[in-house]
Amino acid sequence: MTAKSNNKMMVKLLSLVVFMGAMAFASVPFYNWFCKVTGYSGTTTTAATAGDVILDQTMIIRFDASVENGMAWEFKPLQRVMEIRIGEVGMAYYEAYNPTNRPIAGSAAYNVAPYSAGNFFAKIDCFCFTEQVLQPGERVEMPVTFFVDPEIVNHIEGKRVNSITLSYTFYETDMPEQDVVLAEPANDNQDTAVN
Repeated sequence: MTAKSNNKMMVKLLSLVVFMGAMAFASVPFYNWFCKVTGYSGTTTTAATAGDVILDQTMIIRFDASVENGMAWEFKPLQRVMEIRIGEVGMAYYEAYNPTNRPIAGSAAYNVAPYSAGNFFAKIDCFCFTEQVLQPGERVEMPVTFFVDPEIVNHIEGKRVNSITLSYTFYETDMPEQDVVLAEPANDNQDTAVN
């Protein structure tokens, strides 16, 4: 092989490596976008407000909660089941508790089942939109406001759905610098009064 053909081969291989790296880098954002647009894999949608159409048909909404292995939080829905009319705004609460002696930050991943309902389950407001930080011993109630889009009754798979399960899993994340609380060291030299 000549030096010229070696250079061409090297440029082709380098171009292939750059292309594959770019595709790998772009695959995660593209997949997330695809899931949000299509509701694939139970990804829900977001909305500023609910529409004006509320049907007489109802939908059973079930609530589920878990934490990743090793995360010290306790996390649960405050109600397990709710029945709402399709198109009506619902609000549910989840409770999180940090039983440790250190602050813990967490983010919630979520989906709905069946997956075919993902594109029709819209969240207006949710604790899952932002990172949560719980101080030692802190217990909080966190709301999620949602509705089921009336278009679900016209969808080939959606019209057979009569219940939707909304699931959250909290994952521990790095503590944001502005939320780190430094505990004051205990003063062991204090005199205690004995009666």
